[in-house]
Amino acid sequence: MGFSSGLPLALTGGTLQAWLTVENVDIETIGLFSLVGIPYTLKFFWSPFMDRFVPPFLGRRRGWLLITQLGILGLILGLSSSSPASLPLFVAILALSLALFSASQDIVFDAYRTDILASHERGLGAAVSVTGYRIAMLVSGAFALVISTSLGWRATYLIMAMFMGVGILATLISKEPQEIAKPPTDLQAAIKEPFKEFFTRPVNGPRLAMVWMLVLIILYKLGDAFAGSLTTAFLIRGAEFSVAEVGVINKGMGLGATLLGALCGGTLMARMGLFRSLMVYGIFQAVSNLTFMVLAMVGKNYALMVFAIAFENLSGGMGTAAFVAFLMALCNHRYTATQFALLSAFASLGRVFVGPPSGYLVEHFGWVTFFLMTFLVALPGLLLLAWMKNTVQTLDTELSRVEEKQ
Repeated sequence: MGFSSGLPLALTGGTLQAWLTVENVDIETIGLFSLVGIPYTLKFFWSPFMDRFVPPFLGRRRGWLLITQLGILGLILGLSSSSPASLPLFVAILALSLALFSASQDIVFDAYRTDILASHERGLGAAVSVTGYRIAMLVSGAFALVISTSLGWRATYLIMAMFMGVGILATLISKEPQEIAKPPTDLQAAIKEPFKEFFTRPVNGPRLAMVWMLVLIILYKLGDAFAGSLTTAFLIRGAEFSVAEVGVINKGMGLGATLLGALCGGTLMARMGLFRSLMVYGIFQAVSNLTFMVLAMVGKNYALMVFAIAFENLSGGMGTAAFVAFLMALCNHRYTATQFALLSAFASLGRVFVGPPSGYLVEHFGWVTFFLMTFLVALPGLLLLAWMKNTVQTLDTELSRVEEKQ
């Protein structure tokens, strides 16, 4: 299901952009195509609909999963029989619709994963789904670009459509999560109650604890996102490695390190618990930024480059596994789709806004100062996490009690 969730992303992003470029679509039109990704950032607007209504087959989660996956399959097939050069508007409509169905699949899959996993399974479950997601992005990204040179773009998209059978099969053979809580009684309740329940939830912690939780969600991976926004540019322009070297080591080995980190981090979470995992992995993420600072000071050094990229991606994968498990722990099973969609939207705010200040810092202060700043930016999230220790630990114990009662 993680593979099925990650597959459509590149087909409406980088891979589609490459197809438009090869078809000699003008650059202004290609720029406008970036807007097809809007549904991924606005998915929380229609997530209450998917919490409230239950399809007449397979249940509340698997029913919506099958609907969205069949829609994605049909839209990829539609793109495979289209021509961006002669019908750019039609292709744009298909791509936007594909992003809409893909974002909807993400809503339901996040809810399904949250509902079906026990508290001790969340870390590894998050890691496994992230692994599938990243592999799918590789298939619909790099692999699709490679085969398009010999098979053509239409055949490439046809093959990508066939890969959606993986997710459809998983949906059909999986089991529906046990309904720990009844779904909202009407659409109005599905819109209002998730927010009311979240902010009025009694927890062991400071006043306005759940508001502070939202701040923690924004800050936890901010330093990681800050450094990642210009890592590739630094390796090429700052450290003067070749594009081919950066492609092989940063993208190839980096992906492997991320997947290894996610799986190791998720496995260790079962023993370490939610709070310790978030803290330890968060410290690793912050320290990994300093390795790039050292590389910026030393200059072009292959051994240090490999170490920095491996450490940064390994710790980033571990942090992602813990962070996704954290978001799952914050969701009430009655409103999983809505609350997870909203929380993940908050989590993306940092990635959206770090770009402009990153370029400014490098331009005026240099790469060494920039990576030092990314380390310092990671510290407020860790300090807030330490302050919220009792509240975060309560998430584990309270969910475990609910599961034991069931």
